[in-house]
Amino acid sequence: MQIADHFCENILLQKWQPGDRIPSVREMAVKVEVNPNTVMRTFNYLQEKGIIFNKRGIGYFVSEDGFERTRALRKQDFVTKELPIVFKAMQLLQLTVDDLLVYYQQYQKDQNQGMDKKK
Repeated sequence: MQIADHFCENILLQKWQPGDRIPSVREMAVKVEVNPNTVMRTFNYLQEKGIIFNKRGIGYFVSEDGFERTRALRKQDFVTKELPIVFKAMQLLQLTVDDLLVYYQQYQKDQNQGMDKKK
């Protein structure tokens, strides 16, 4: 799943555009130091989700709607897996949605300042 997360992040950050060729199974296996069969399972998973597709003999590519499919998949994972953990922590810490909004606005402000410094 870490390999799938890496692929999804590259797609969501638009480092990989629709139609772009992605690293091969062998390239990824060497890069992340895992068995090529592990990488192949990731490729099969992403292909089943319609995020990537295979051109036989050429390689794997980002699907035309890969960005939208990736975002939908990641959103579903967030809502079903991570958000319940956040809600439980909020309950235990007695944080409200309004508290979260303040923290989120501060986060956005910090991110924007970081972007300004890079320019």
